[in-house]
Amino acid sequence: MNHRHYLQVRVYVLFLFALFLLTSAEAKTGKSEDQPMFWTWLDYRPGHNFDSVCHEMQYLGIEGVMLNAPTPDDYRVAIPIAQKYGIKVIAWLWTLNLEHDRDQILKDHPEWFSVNRNGKSLADTTAYVGYYKFLSPVLPEVKDYIKEKIASYCAVEGLSGISIDYNRYVDVVLPTTLWPKYNIVQDREYAGWDYGYHPVAIQKFKDEYGYDPRTQKDPSSDLKWRQFRCDQITDVANMIADVVHASGKTMAASPFPTPKMASRMVRQDWGKWHLDMAFPMVYSSFYTEDPSFVRDCTIENAKDKHEMTSLYCGLMASDSDAMFTEMDEALNHGAQGIALFTVNSIRDPKIKEKFRNYTAQAKAKKAAHKGVMPIVGNNKVERNPFKKEGIMKLITAKIQQMVPNATSQTDLPEVKLSSFKKVASYDVTERYLVTDKLSNKKFHVTFYFYGGILSGWNVDAAA
Repeated sequence: MNHRHYLQVRVYVLFLFALFLLTSAEAKTGKSEDQPMFWTWLDYRPGHNFDSVCHEMQYLGIEGVMLNAPTPDDYRVAIPIAQKYGIKVIAWLWTLNLEHDRDQILKDHPEWFSVNRNGKSLADTTAYVGYYKFLSPVLPEVKDYIKEKIASYCAVEGLSGISIDYNRYVDVVLPTTLWPKYNIVQDREYAGWDYGYHPVAIQKFKDEYGYDPRTQKDPSSDLKWRQFRCDQITDVANMIADVVHASGKTMAASPFPTPKMASRMVRQDWGKWHLDMAFPMVYSSFYTEDPSFVRDCTIENAKDKHEMTSLYCGLMASDSDAMFTEMDEALNHGAQGIALFTVNSIRDPKIKEKFRNYTAQAKAKKAAHKGVMPIVGNNKVERNPFKKEGIMKLITAKIQQMVPNATSQTDLPEVKLSSFKKVASYDVTERYLVTDKLSNKKFHVTFYFYGGILSGWNVDAAA
């Protein structure tokens, strides 16, 4: 080959490579821009008026739905209805916690179910609620079952993608606001709620690390054992992603609030998942009951998500102005869109109109900034609870309800609080003692920092 011909070939190859990079970049950008900014989770059951729900979504500016339906054929009915209103449908599927197929798998394969540190299997015991029937992610048979299930949904024409849920273990720690419901305190990890101890998992860990994690004085503090269980969940998520991507569809998930929190609370290290879209469930009412939780989680998620993942924020819908404050906190600090649980909770006509205007303005703002929501204000997580004005007001109100002369929830007595004195600190827990100077009543105020951010608090009367 002469020198001139060689240069011509080289230029041509470089041109093709540049064209490939440009096309790939455009495809990636186009894929991101093509996704709706506002979504909702929704249950679908045959026979209910899905058309009217889609009409309502279109009015509100919600253009995507994560739909939970019993069978692939139900999606084949629902998708044309949604498409009529310009709405994308993603199948919202439970994976490791069984749903529509629960009773059959319990009957046929009781050996598939997750086991806790006490050696109890979910096949014949209950964790929190009866529908918590999690499979063990370490079993090849479980992976094959899930893979076939996902493939059957990916075969549905017109389905935009798959969003996985319950791809985790049982909650070793529940959000603090749920503790009273179950009459529990989970200030640390306790054996009865600590899952992932299936015999196959124990043996696999022993083969890799040379010891049984159950022999540790406190297995919950064994970082290798914790990460091992996280990795089993990640393997399932990325196996599903391979199936979804091979079908040309979008891969999404609805994980716990942040990868670090999720790793501790449910062994769900979702920053390593190969997701196109993440809809973390940042439900402040379950955790700190303050919008600052949404801001902190979103800032963390923007840093810790997988580089291929577009970050959204999952919030509770309500007939309240607080919903708009939380959407602002998410969209101003790294989220590129919002998912609501669920659109049916927005009932007030005034809130509906306000929401419609909000979605229109947010879409316009995103478009004006080349498809990326700009960061507004301070983008640093505030880890000091005493600097969180909203949370300190909630704590003060809780103490007011607990002083001896409190007569009702609405007519609260005045309190004058002393300085807070730290009296205990362990794992993710910090406990303080504070005194109401007017009643001389003492209180313990406890903060929880799962994932390194303020993720819950509690007030108890001190002896």
